[in-house]
Amino acid sequence: MSVIDTAESPAVSTGEPPAPPRTWSPAKKVVFRFTFTYTALFCLTFAQITFVFVGVAGNLLPDSAILWQMRALSPVMEWVGRNVFGVDAVLHVDSGSGDQTAIWIYLFLIAVVAAVGTLLWSIVDRRRPDYARLWSWTTLYLRLALGGQMLFYGFAKVIPSQMGPPPLAALLEPFGDFSPASVLWLQVGSSPIYEMLLGSVEVIGGLLLFWTRTATLGAIVSFVAMVQVFILNMTFDVPVKILSFHLVVFSLILLAPQMRNLLDLFVFGRSAHPVDPPALFTRDKLNRWAAGVQVVLGIWVAIGAAQTSWTGYQEYGAGAPKPELYGIWSVQDFRVDGRPVPPLMTDENRWQRIVFDIGGATTLQMMNGALVPVPAEIADGTMQMQQPLASLTIDRPDNDTLVLSGDLDGTPTTIVAHRLDHDAMTLRGRGFNWVQDEPYFR
Repeated sequence: MSVIDTAESPAVSTGEPPAPPRTWSPAKKVVFRFTFTYTALFCLTFAQITFVFVGVAGNLLPDSAILWQMRALSPVMEWVGRNVFGVDAVLHVDSGSGDQTAIWIYLFLIAVVAAVGTLLWSIVDRRRPDYARLWSWTTLYLRLALGGQMLFYGFAKVIPSQMGPPPLAALLEPFGDFSPASVLWLQVGSSPIYEMLLGSVEVIGGLLLFWTRTATLGAIVSFVAMVQVFILNMTFDVPVKILSFHLVVFSLILLAPQMRNLLDLFVFGRSAHPVDPPALFTRDKLNRWAAGVQVVLGIWVAIGAAQTSWTGYQEYGAGAPKPELYGIWSVQDFRVDGRPVPPLMTDENRWQRIVFDIGGATTLQMMNGALVPVPAEIADGTMQMQQPLASLTIDRPDNDTLVLSGDLDGTPTTIVAHRLDHDAMTLRGRGFNWVQDEPYFR
């Protein structure tokens, strides 16, 4: 079964004239006009949907290129937000959130444009009996849009770069301080195999959508995967609710022509019947070319998504190079002006631990347990910080001992720390066990 079949076999002659095409009802035509207009606007203007089709060439573009449509529309979104809803709808391009106020305003705008466009279209084109061929083109661009996103997010999990292993500082943070979104992210990232399995489902669904013969199966797989993603986004407050909801709707639109077949097959145990919408073109050769182009496009998008995920995995994921001081260091001795500072929880200046992580991330854990990220530059045997102001010389008596000496906030300071075995922590060291006489919960 397929949503669009562009390579149908010639119909076998039965000696009877073909049945005349059924005229669409006025309500069906109105629903189609709105669906076509709204989804076309969304797919063409929502940030990354079109960007994934740039493929590997996306690496040649600046990071801001992915948001060029949103940037172009941001003045309109700000004006509507301020004058219609009385809210500040500034687009925050570096926030990483897909549920910003500005994006909700954007959805309102395209819904209004789609509604007005549907009204005008219905007046001008009210005598048309159906939009059968345009429906084929509509399902085509929805398939490509959905398939591109499935591949984009799928490869980000197959090559675990979307949800990396818990940062070292997270191992020291009380569970109750995590946001629901962080709990989800760290839970998935703690099990790379689980993350890769999740991603493989999305990749399979995406690839199936790029071949007309398997498009229905791809839509089913994508629907199941995206319903789960949408539920997680809603229940763990992950700011990708808008996009995931639309991908669920796209899946349902693609499955709509096959719904009766699916019910017959899986519920009533009856045979399914072919659903053959008009081909994209009137010439068979063009339809075969179109089917081939879709497959090539799917391969191109898959390669681009895989390459992007691999780059992320190598730059900031688990595959990124670890700094020389990588690890959690427990401060054993803290001296100011040569005098030892006792490890009192009330001391606001003494350090309890120092964390050096991938990508140069440095975190100080104070005596009260607070984790303070600090910009630190480590080079040529020194550690420079601006807040707190520090210039410290690095000495390594042995692999598991770190001595920092120099000025800290204008005061001569010496810090001696020992490396903790973070892999011995339960979350990282428990692993998998076939035999468990009792559940192991801690």
